[in-house]
Amino acid sequence: MASNYDNSAWFYDSLSQFVYGKALVKAQVYLLQYIQAGSNILIAGGGTGWILEEITRLQPSGLQITYVEVSAKMTALSQKRNTGNNQVTFINDAIEQINPANDFDVIITPFLFDNFTVQTQQLVFNHLNSLLKPNGIWLNTDFQLTGKLWQSVLLKCMFLFFKIWCNIETTQLHQVEPCFVKNGYYTIANKTFFANFIISKAYKKK
Repeated sequence: MASNYDNSAWFYDSLSQFVYGKALVKAQVYLLQYIQAGSNILIAGGGTGWILEEITRLQPSGLQITYVEVSAKMTALSQKRNTGNNQVTFINDAIEQINPANDFDVIITPFLFDNFTVQTQQLVFNHLNSLLKPNGIWLNTDFQLTGKLWQSVLLKCMFLFFKIWCNIETTQLHQVEPCFVKNGYYTIANKTFFANFIISKAYKKK
């Protein structure tokens, strides 16, 4: 059974706010400034879809958005969001299973890679990389360990919780940064949140 967040859809946002305050939201919203008008965007693992409303606040029209989420309940919540005059296509499937007709100008991966083993992470990264146009922008937000004990403890608790509730496949964090470096991406912006435990990076594809 693959990981799936159906079991946590009804409380996911409330739980994340209880633990992290507004840090998870701020970390993702920070990157949205790098979306250009008229972009064709892929959001991989968007959760309950609140990010669609944040994008719409910045750009209420002209965007083509493909929203991919493996959880049917998360997808249903996302479909209720206000997306203005942007065109949004919802796909309820694992990101590595989709094969869209067109490549994307922007890819957004909010806390996606912390769900995977190294092998799956590489598979998913390679697939997404193949979908991003040359000079495209990749907006990635995730956790990072900076040597503080509380980070390791919190991360272990988080992995255990979602392993039980959502059957995620990994129990440890595997940094995705080497994948970006190996594939020739360069960082155009980065910022940390929640005492450096959360990092948001905007990459550009060569």
